[in-house]
Amino acid sequence: MPRFAGAPIVASLRPPRADSPDMARIFITGSADGLGRMAAGLLVADGHDVVLHARNEARGRDAMQATPGAAGVVTGDLATLAGMRAVAKAANALGRFDAVIHNAAVGYREPVRIETADGLPHVLAINSLAPYVLTALMERPARLVYVSSGLHRSGDASLRDLAWKARTWNGTQAYSDSKLHDVLLAFAIARRWPGVGSNAIEPGWVATKMGGPGAPDDLSLGPRTQAWLAAGDDPKARVTGGYFYHQRPKDVLGAARSADVQDRFITACEALTGIALPPA
Repeated sequence: MPRFAGAPIVASLRPPRADSPDMARIFITGSADGLGRMAAGLLVADGHDVVLHARNEARGRDAMQATPGAAGVVTGDLATLAGMRAVAKAANALGRFDAVIHNAAVGYREPVRIETADGLPHVLAINSLAPYVLTALMERPARLVYVSSGLHRSGDASLRDLAWKARTWNGTQAYSDSKLHDVLLAFAIARRWPGVGSNAIEPGWVATKMGGPGAPDDLSLGPRTQAWLAAGDDPKARVTGGYFYHQRPKDVLGAARSADVQDRFITACEALTGIALPPA
């Protein structure tokens, strides 16, 4: 199986804007393309300081060119625990962010179990563990946004065999599980860190590289909810423990609201990564 190594970390940052008291500093993982880049563009247009993330330097350069006005970029591969730690360290070196959007993800089309350098499934590492590790290691922001999917409702809330060592590999199921994990993490943080606004969102099935050209939802609406939750002044955006679709609350898989399931997921993340979630 292919193995993935952590990429070198490079961070660049222009001085923050001093002319806008309403400006927020926002970090967006996986913002070299797709919804992450679109959300970055919306936030930059609204006058916020946005730091991008890409998995390597070439993509980082492309991301900066594609998002004029972005404050900087952090590069690093979130497929490995070493890469996750390095991205968190590089982001922290830039100072505290007001909001972090955990957008980086891989899709449901992996036909076989691709194993990372840590012996973990590629999908689990990037979609589930990277948001956990960055949440645990980055300086705590005021707002956290986790990008999930409607497929989380098909996720396995038993949390059995997260590493897919006993189960027969199913790419769609692995993706659905990971998107449930994102909701569990958002809700666990909302419960454990009451001073932080922690929410999950469903962007819809939109025509990104991941979603495919036949996706039926409105692409222009795909990035708006995460940008709204990260920096919006609307009282409806200044909440915690919510799950949103197009800026409106939406139902989640019932098990996602279970404190026991949330806590079991956090415990599993601690065991798989060796990193404990800081207490409130």
